[in-house]
Amino acid sequence: MKYVDLENTARALVPKTKGILAADESFNSTVRRFARYDIPHTEENRRAYRNLLFTTSGLEEFISGIIMFDESIRQTAYDGTLFPEYMKARGIIPGIKIDGGYQELPGYPGETFTLGLDGLRERLAKYYELGARFTKWRAPMSIGDGKPSRQTYQVNAEGLAISAALSQEAGLVPIVEPDISLQGAHSIERCAEVTEAILAHTFFQLSLYKVHLEGILLKVNMVIPGKDCPVQDAPEVVADYTIRTYKRTVPVAVPGIVFLSGGQGSQPAIERLNAVNQRNDFPWEISFSFLRSLADPAFDVWKGDPDNFDAAQKEFYRQAKMTALARQGKYHPGIA
Repeated sequence: MKYVDLENTARALVPKTKGILAADESFNSTVRRFARYDIPHTEENRRAYRNLLFTTSGLEEFISGIIMFDESIRQTAYDGTLFPEYMKARGIIPGIKIDGGYQELPGYPGETFTLGLDGLRERLAKYYELGARFTKWRAPMSIGDGKPSRQTYQVNAEGLAISAALSQEAGLVPIVEPDISLQGAHSIERCAEVTEAILAHTFFQLSLYKVHLEGILLKVNMVIPGKDCPVQDAPEVVADYTIRTYKRTVPVAVPGIVFLSGGQGSQPAIERLNAVNQRNDFPWEISFSFLRSLADPAFDVWKGDPDNFDAAQKEFYRQAKMTALARQGKYHPGIA
């Protein structure tokens, strides 16, 4: 295994001025997205939506990598170029979502585990052939009464580790994503407790499966209160809790941590990312791997109408620029 290639790719995904576009929505997600504007959920309309995002002029100024879905990695831009080739020509690294969604964990109502290990080694070889150079495996978990359970931590951490080991075997950098949901009324302190526990389980399993830490990225939630919590802490408080939690659990060998936006909304996600990077007292690169906070404003301009294509791309470029500034700790509301 060529660890140096994995390390170089991992570092290239987290430069100081860029982040990752997580354009790996499943069919269930795009159905919901398209339904907002009564857009027919066809393969061609999904391609049009992805083409809008991927071909935005100047996107490479702010985006280092794009995570695709099994359908989109096989699709072409409107000029006939396969999306992975189009990205590589612009200096953007193609990636691929490799998990198979999630199901309820037997014996633990309301808790889930991630699917997708069956046949993964063969799929990874094909994705590498199609041009992917990194992967993403997501393990979502939620906070509630007695949740997550220790068993949920364990099964999801092991799935993350096995998928990461198989990705590295195939020459692909794994993005390891344990995802604590924003839904609920939990406090920021409870989010910190749960995030610390799942990261401890995850890195223990990564060590058992001999994953090369210098050749991975960690994608994880910010430490924030649940949406229904009566106390919504300021971005600076979020930054304090987030960095403290990561310092307790994430090895220095990991080259980068990328936040998921998790339905926070564009403005809160940017402000919190900015507050973290203004701290600058941590050993990793800390960047972003957003979809909704990046793409939603542009989608709301586009609405499936070809006449809105140019305006939607301009909005997407603007949102990517704002997020990239926050990645550097240089965002402020007066920047347009």
